[in-house]
Amino acid sequence: MTDKPNHLPERLALLADLNAAQYLTDGLLAGKEDVPAIALNKTTEPLPYDGESRAELDPVRALVEDAMYQFREDRPTAADGWLAPRLHATLRLTRREAADRRIWNYLALGVAPDYVVWRHLMAKSEGVASKVAARRFQGPAYTQAFARLWWAAELFRDGPDYAPVVTVCGIQDMLNTALRMDIVDHRPTAQALVRLMKQGTVRTGREVNAVLAAINASAATLMYDVVAPDADRHGKPLREWIEGAESAPAVPRRDLPIGPYEEKTPERSVDVLVDHFAELFAEAPVRGRADAEEETGAV
Repeated sequence: MTDKPNHLPERLALLADLNAAQYLTDGLLAGKEDVPAIALNKTTEPLPYDGESRAELDPVRALVEDAMYQFREDRPTAADGWLAPRLHATLRLTRREAADRRIWNYLALGVAPDYVVWRHLMAKSEGVASKVAARRFQGPAYTQAFARLWWAAELFRDGPDYAPVVTVCGIQDMLNTALRMDIVDHRPTAQALVRLMKQGTVRTGREVNAVLAAINASAATLMYDVVAPDADRHGKPLREWIEGAESAPAVPRRDLPIGPYEEKTPERSVDVLVDHFAELFAEAPVRGRADAEEETGAV
């Protein structure tokens, strides 16, 4: 299996798409080769905030190693809910910084290619050799191994509370589908989805995809930010949280970390959307639901 890089600098860096592509060999994607770490690091660029403690590489590397160890007996998908909030709290990025694909390219190839292989190596069909999709190393934010976790944490945290992120990561279809949609950038919408999952209204991947499709379609005629306004958000809590990285300890492994002290999503707005989304879901086509209702005698 692909191993930990044999050369790890002290600082994180940026790796351009063009440079990243040359390391996406068939051997790496099959989990049979290592990344030539020294050569790769010669093609990187320093982070704009290279002098800050949040640019240190060791905390991120330690985090992924702990994830692989803690979930070594489980399905690798189980690691998502543990790693997403802790990765977010360790990196302490702004959205502008997180939109730069180069940092995710570097995390996947220069810091933890062994994690990407461990988490995403799978056979496409019976009799076909296992392989990691290249987009897990270098791809859009909703598929790249680390970007998807960071954005899940960013979009579904409720101010400083990362508990909703753990809930969302419990169903892979929520990550695979919701992160592609602009609607989850509206915090009451995101938290209403979490509420539907927690109360058991939405329980399976098929149901997640059905409710997301219905909500997205409804957004074309109903402006969610009008019927369910969010609290005013200011940049100060985030700036203070990022500045606090200079003195912050490593993120806790047992308890959830604490995010920026932003105001939480208004409960009233979440309540309004939960009721509306539940009505949409009741009418949404879900493959297999009709058969299940017939078996249980539901009308």
